[in-house]
Amino acid sequence: MPVRIVQSKQNARLKELRRALTFPRRSDSGLAGVEGPHLIAEALRSGLHIASVFAAEGAERLLAELELPDEVEVLRMPKELLDSALTTETPQPVAALVEPPEWTWAKLVGDGKKAPALIVVLSGLQDPGNLGTIVRSAEAFGANGVLCLSGTVSAWNPKAVRASAGSLFRVPVLTASEAEAVAQLRGAGVRLYVTAANGSEPADLANLAEPVALVIGNEGSGVSPELATCADGAIAIPCPGPVESLNAAVATSILLYEASRQRARRDSGLNGLHGGKR
Repeated sequence: MPVRIVQSKQNARLKELRRALTFPRRSDSGLAGVEGPHLIAEALRSGLHIASVFAAEGAERLLAELELPDEVEVLRMPKELLDSALTTETPQPVAALVEPPEWTWAKLVGDGKKAPALIVVLSGLQDPGNLGTIVRSAEAFGANGVLCLSGTVSAWNPKAVRASAGSLFRVPVLTASEAEAVAQLRGAGVRLYVTAANGSEPADLANLAEPVALVIGNEGSGVSPELATCADGAIAIPCPGPVESLNAAVATSILLYEASRQRARRDSGLNGLHGGKR
């Protein structure tokens, strides 16, 4: 693989890495920055194109373990130079610029032949760690993907990428306006359920085995009133303990598990037994 020696912060590729990490992409164009050998390995395993790899001097062993394709350009530099472009408190000795996967509405919604759609809709979610964890849970419980509405943090925020542990490379994630999201989901026959604490149906009694989109709101203010009025219903997670609410990522993971549980029971012929009214 071609190796270039970099000695200046003004190197064009290094500046591109710094920009990708500091101002994560929000559109469908541009490269994304990833830090650390684990995420680079996950990107390779997921079939993503690696544009450039950045390595601190002394990280040759990590590069060898990654088994990079021969055509990948490697930029080697002093550790303090690479550290200046990274965003973590304890910077990793390797990083990369990757070409994110391209997703479509058809891929997100699915055709319903294999399984009814299960989608997470994030409305104004601001914590990148929550977003990344939600993407990881979406993959774990077989969701079609995640839809980020206006005001939601970029899925390619470095903290979100790390929290996803590589799931972001494989799970469809789209960005859309509220109006476009509602129109697309309605057109695909997907029912929208917002999460709410009061006046809502317990999640285990709702039918989450049908095509559904779980709408998760802002950590502080929840789902906007406008979006709530477009929903087909509101669901809640019964909590016997003395807490007012759950972390957004925790709540989403529980709902995805419940949806997965109901679908497994349906597929095994146990419809109507303890969970998910039909």
